[in-house]
Amino acid sequence: MNNFIYDIPVKVYFGENQLCHLGEELKKYGTRVLLTYGGGSIKRIGLYDAVINEITKAGLEVFELSGIEPNPRVQSVRKGAQMCKDHNIDVLLAVGGGSTLDATKFMAAGACVDHDVWDFFNEKWAPIEKALPIVTILTLSATGSEMDTAGVISNPDTQDKIGRLAQPLLPKASFLDPTLTYSVSAYQTACGSADMLSHIFEVYFNMEQDLYMLDCFMEGMMKTIIKYTPVAIAEPTNYEARANLMWTSSWAINGFINGGKRLAWSCHPIEHELSAIYDITHGLGLAIVTPRWLKYCLDETTVSKYVQWAVNVFGIDASQEPMEIAQQGIKKLEEFLFDTLGLQSTFTQVGITREHFPVMARKACGGKVLRGFKPLTQEDIEKIFEMCL
Repeated sequence: MNNFIYDIPVKVYFGENQLCHLGEELKKYGTRVLLTYGGGSIKRIGLYDAVINEITKAGLEVFELSGIEPNPRVQSVRKGAQMCKDHNIDVLLAVGGGSTLDATKFMAAGACVDHDVWDFFNEKWAPIEKALPIVTILTLSATGSEMDTAGVISNPDTQDKIGRLAQPLLPKASFLDPTLTYSVSAYQTACGSADMLSHIFEVYFNMEQDLYMLDCFMEGMMKTIIKYTPVAIAEPTNYEARANLMWTSSWAINGFINGGKRLAWSCHPIEHELSAIYDITHGLGLAIVTPRWLKYCLDETTVSKYVQWAVNVFGIDASQEPMEIAQQGIKKLEEFLFDTLGLQSTFTQVGITREHFPVMARKACGGKVLRGFKPLTQEDIEKIFEMCL
């Protein structure tokens, strides 16, 4: 296995009634706060008032930027970065799901540079060497942005959706209260869980030498998602279910499970092209793509990993032929995503046609080869898209 460095110094306040610590965390970084959020959900559930109350009690000055979109747009990032400069913001407070958190990360980085924020993502690939401090309050279990260095931004003008990782984007503190996810719809709960599973799959499915301990950890997280997502959908205020999903969301992508693995991710860059053009929910796109990707990558050189997964996660009979075990594992995954969770299962159902397959496939692999679990060329990715129709 490869050597690695693991360094995730995010202070996490997990559980109910932890917002009493919000003021003290924000005050560590200054007195002028930019509060960012999406639609009106945080006001409907009373979270907005609670946050403003804590900020006011701490004697801090607050500025607001609302309306951050799902698949967050570069235009919102530009606006937030400019607000930071105009109002001499000291710290940013992101309240919401992954879209709000991702956008806020790049506002914090954009506030520290003179160039356009899209230069972080275009061919200039400008370095991210500094960012204003970020604190987060999570309201949706999915992306894991509350505990990682990553973010993904969309540019409708260029039809691009691009991710970026940089250490300065890591939040300083994150508040994770499972009760704040009680109002999340069944659909968004399902999409969030599909996203979590994909984060794990991107690391788990590889043919490098593994750390057995990390494989067991990942298998446990998969089983947690499979067990508790249906419970959270059926009983939205089930604290145990929401808590298990929330904590799994963070650990699925905070770097711990990587264990020095160097393979590129596959499903995420493929799905990003769907969201860039069709603006579909990220988790839904992953749910449609992932089983087809698994089918396409299955061969004699990769089947052993499928067998391990199918037996340990789904309890498939290990005495069967390896290919049969692998196929049963994929079938179990499809049943979970499309039957148990009720997510749409094809591109056709969500209005995606072949029209943009060539350009999406080319962008997904950068015009070269996507070197993930199984190396994928543009032609390979187009075939996976065809399987999704």
